[in-house]
Amino acid sequence: MDVRRTAELTPATRRAIFERSSGVAAVRDDVAEILDRVREAGDVALRDYAEEFDGVTVGTIDITDKAERAVDAVDDDVLSAIETAAENIRTFHERQRPEDWREEFDGRELGRRFRPLSSAGVYAPGGTASYPSSALMGVIPAKVAGVDHVAVATPPADEISPATLAAIEVAGADAVYQVGGAQAIAALAYGTETVNACDVVVGPGNKWVTAAKAEVRGDVNIDFLAGPSEVLVLADETADPELVASDLVAQAEHDTDAAVAAVTVDEDLAEAIAAEASSQAEEAARSDVIEDAFENEASGVFLARSMSEAALFTDEYAVEHLSIVADDDEELLARIDNAGSVFLGPYSPVAAGDYASGPNHVLPTGGEAKRVGGLSVETFLRSSTVQRLSEGGLDEIADAVTTLARTEGLDAHAESIEKRR
Repeated sequence: MDVRRTAELTPATRRAIFERSSGVAAVRDDVAEILDRVREAGDVALRDYAEEFDGVTVGTIDITDKAERAVDAVDDDVLSAIETAAENIRTFHERQRPEDWREEFDGRELGRRFRPLSSAGVYAPGGTASYPSSALMGVIPAKVAGVDHVAVATPPADEISPATLAAIEVAGADAVYQVGGAQAIAALAYGTETVNACDVVVGPGNKWVTAAKAEVRGDVNIDFLAGPSEVLVLADETADPELVASDLVAQAEHDTDAAVAAVTVDEDLAEAIAAEASSQAEEAARSDVIEDAFENEASGVFLARSMSEAALFTDEYAVEHLSIVADDDEELLARIDNAGSVFLGPYSPVAAGDYASGPNHVLPTGGEAKRVGGLSVETFLRSSTVQRLSEGGLDEIADAVTTLARTEGLDAHAESIEKRR
């Protein structure tokens, strides 16, 4: 892993770092073809794509019964871990539920109410690794929000991870389908003979999944475009390079397209983090994936001239996972607005949030943290406003309404007020 000075980064390099691409644009045309075929051929297309992309012959697409049985099939320690994570995730998300309200404003009774969407589709990735944690993170906030029907799509395999299926069951999903990739997003968005169309589709995935979510957005709600994993560690001289490196390696093992970085003002620390990360990568089980991720333009250890510059760099990076390991971590946090999830102090590894601390790990990537927050209960809710005006309350604003209506040339609007005076 390289050490680079922030002051020496060229404009082109800074763009590559701060405007990270997950390769979505390159597959958009192919993804559009997949979506069209699923809309036209339904289950037939899902089975064909399972053969082509996953090398699996799929008989029954609906495997809800397998998820129900998986709870008894996994080891007790695995089930206990799933249940512990689920409890913590549920507790955190229950704090997010907004309450309906009504208040009086000079003869105008105004308020807001929240109602859950009817159905939600959750994508739980598979592929090179299984992700029971993503099933928990997607299903639980939907159920806390009150969504009636939550379906999960997960890639087919000769043997789908029992842990993933058990997590889906523990989280409370109502249906489970063995379908992956862009075709899964198409099925959840548009429906097939087996898969029911959903109001919202959420969850992380590779560039094919992300591109599919970009394509269906507008036809169905999505959470956001969540690409490959990211972490940035903002560290001062008190940080332990071994621990910082372990967070970089942990996120790098997700995907060759992952972006993993650290920024500090301490040159000795920067060199130590880089050396330690390279050493840990060599010994890791997924070393090839990790080392490829280290080569990405947005990955590396960055040496800033001051902590102010480091904080500005961090805010511009707008990372998915931000770890702050510094004596003045709260002060630094106050200066940073753009981050998906923040981890403070040396005993808050990103992996804790990936699994069981409680906050959601489905987070914006590629700089999207400048515009959107992570998956939450609110993702599965819609709101409506409520108003009741008394005669006096209407009279109080009548002149403003009629004047503005006539200014806009909408006389009938004004008349609807005048008839009540």
